[in-house]
Amino acid sequence: MTSAFEKLTKILTLEQEQGYRNKAVIGGLEKFAPFWREEARQEAEGVERARLVEEVVALLQSYPTLEDRGARTRAVDEMLTRLGQKPRRVKEEPPEKEKAVEPREKQPPKRLGLDSPVTTLVGIGPSHAERFERLGVETIRDLLYLFPHRYNDFSSLKTINQLEYGDEVTIIGAVWQTKARETRKGGIIVTSIISDGTGTIQATWFNQPYLVRRLSAGSKIVLSGKVDEYLGRLVFQSPEWEPLEKELIHTARLVPVYPLTKGLSARWLRRLMKKTVDYWSKRFPDHLPADLRERAGVVDLETAIGQIHFPESEKSLKRARRRLCFDEFFLIQLGVQRQRHLWRSKPGRPLTVDEELLSSFLRSLPFSLTGAQQRVLREIVNDLRQPYPMSRLLQGDVGSGKTVVAAAAMLLTVANGCQAVIMAPTEILAEQHYKTITELLENIQYPISNLQSPISNLQSPISIRLLIGSLTPSEKERIREEAAAGEADILIGTHALIQESVEFKDLGLAIIDEQHRFGVAQRAALRQKGITTEAGPVCPHVLVMSATPIPRSLALTIYGDLDISVIDELPPGRREIKTRWLLPRERERAYSFLRGQIEQGHQAFIICPLVEESEKIEAKAAVEEHRRLQKVIFPDLKLGLLHGRLRGGEKEEVMAAFKRGEFDILVSTSVVEVGIDVPNATAMLVEGANRFGLAQLHQFRGRVGRSEHQSYCLLLSDSSTSQADERLRAIEATQDGFALAEKDLELRGPGEFFGTRQSGLPDLKLAGLGDVRILEQARAEAQALFSEDSDLSKPEHRLLARRVQEFWRGEGDLS
Repeated sequence: MTSAFEKLTKILTLEQEQGYRNKAVIGGLEKFAPFWREEARQEAEGVERARLVEEVVALLQSYPTLEDRGARTRAVDEMLTRLGQKPRRVKEEPPEKEKAVEPREKQPPKRLGLDSPVTTLVGIGPSHAERFERLGVETIRDLLYLFPHRYNDFSSLKTINQLEYGDEVTIIGAVWQTKARETRKGGIIVTSIISDGTGTIQATWFNQPYLVRRLSAGSKIVLSGKVDEYLGRLVFQSPEWEPLEKELIHTARLVPVYPLTKGLSARWLRRLMKKTVDYWSKRFPDHLPADLRERAGVVDLETAIGQIHFPESEKSLKRARRRLCFDEFFLIQLGVQRQRHLWRSKPGRPLTVDEELLSSFLRSLPFSLTGAQQRVLREIVNDLRQPYPMSRLLQGDVGSGKTVVAAAAMLLTVANGCQAVIMAPTEILAEQHYKTITELLENIQYPISNLQSPISNLQSPISIRLLIGSLTPSEKERIREEAAAGEADILIGTHALIQESVEFKDLGLAIIDEQHRFGVAQRAALRQKGITTEAGPVCPHVLVMSATPIPRSLALTIYGDLDISVIDELPPGRREIKTRWLLPRERERAYSFLRGQIEQGHQAFIICPLVEESEKIEAKAAVEEHRRLQKVIFPDLKLGLLHGRLRGGEKEEVMAAFKRGEFDILVSTSVVEVGIDVPNATAMLVEGANRFGLAQLHQFRGRVGRSEHQSYCLLLSDSSTSQADERLRAIEATQDGFALAEKDLELRGPGEFFGTRQSGLPDLKLAGLGDVRILEQARAEAQALFSEDSDLSKPEHRLLARRVQEFWRGEGDLS
């Protein structure tokens, strides 16, 4: 159905072609004005658009009063401009006595393509383009990839006498009558009586007075919606409708429901999408070769695009979705395979692994490695021996012992005369690593004798330095000088490590901890800190670590370019942390429980979501909560306070004091999620637990249970939603971080799982990481294709190469 704005554009164009005689519509433009205003105001959303309608109406009404042709030309041009159209000049005959000017050679029209801006489509002006930009749509291709987020199933066709309350259904009938009445508050209610020969039913719409004219008596219409009840009678409230003789896009089918933004209406966007899909899907080159499509069992791209927008059936929708999901996973896998290939093609530093030194280190530990730790350490040791850079992800749940494995790798690196670095996302975690690694390595006896090869670096204690933002400028400068001179063997820090001013004499190993908290560019910058030889740059070995358990499907997708190691075994003697979900009325009971733990000689955490009061989120601010708890709830106990606004030194002092037992309870924001290891802390109360994701709650819980004592985690919810309740039920039921990660991914999706854009991947528009079978098929096909044609240079892969480049546009290093 043509929109009011498109209709007026056509009328004004006809008025130009007829010589501005006010004959384009019966009765003239001034008679058409009130009808157009009523229709256009229904489509105009927002004050700006409504004002534009009134301005155009004023020009239409004054049009017959303009007597000379020049004034009418200017008026039509002005209206077309306001409608977002470029005024078209109609060729005029030159005056009789004047010589006609030779027309310039006609320029060929600019060729439209899928990457042309959406403003090249009829009916989309600058204001619409701004609204589309909010939805991430700038080009025609973007518009075609703006997929429906759901569908209304109006494919069930019934007669009126078959209708039942609650049905989502379509009927075909004739309008008996349509009336409008005004409500007490000034609104308009339009009611129609529709009959199909088996009965009649009333349909009601609100504030759409133009429907009185459109739904005139005798009109044959198709009407779709949910059957409601009013005063004991079945009715339709605000159903979709269309004239019977038109192609149906709003009714009697699986009707697409698109994401909207202010200024774009559902019906207008659906009409635009239908025209765009019908024309442009036929011009979409299919980047998948025919033989690959056949092996994968997927439909061609034209069919997929057409059916994902306007599916003919559930079966065709399923086939379309499968093809487009396969595309997304396949293009991602080609990208990560390329990244893996590029990284492995870079020259690395094969390290000599001194097994005697490694055994000496392991014997110095006050504990034995678990079987999982031994397996993972052996995988890393084998990587260090290779002539290409290690690129490995080390996964391990909270408390699984990743740090000791990292320390062993750093020790072997330093023994080769190289430097090692570990980058953490926060100063608290960097400081914790500094303490732990220093303690792990200080027990080695120097000088070390009976080694297979004498290594001068280990004739004196290893030099370990901490570089964080809260140090004084002079301290930072001293550490930077030591790193550049090779006097600092191991450097531990935050993002300060990737600044251009930080140089290494010979960086052999870079470790990135809690890597999903870093952006792509930050990780890539650390990789560039290797040395340059006569043969070119030599890249360091890279190990990325995560205490956030990552589901297999997500790991295959995001880390397809990495080798993956998993520590899936906790040290012996660890007890299950008893977890309970409490309602707000049980808060006093929770406080009593914490007091009981403290009376037994233990300590506790209380976690609050925010640092400062917020009008938008009703979460207790840690500062205010600390004051209240100290004054009202626990006046006889000592409470500490930790939040992200404290300076690094202040945070360190609070943590150290808590670890020394100077505080009974530490009140903290989410900065406690990583980096605090207090074995005497046995209880945690999480306020506003419904506001955190499962992975984060699991990380909080990991702050307790770090000794042989029984530990507890109490989750206090301050509101209830179905998804939040499902999260809390899940964490109460299991201690398995990987099972929780799968659930978190299912509930929140990959973007929220790792935070916006942090994964370094293009957005997944359709594919869900629950589509594991499609993912694995796409991965297998990508590996096979990459081994056959790694740079996609074969003629049959030309379109695919271009599509991969478009898909990964703006993305960089994945790991």
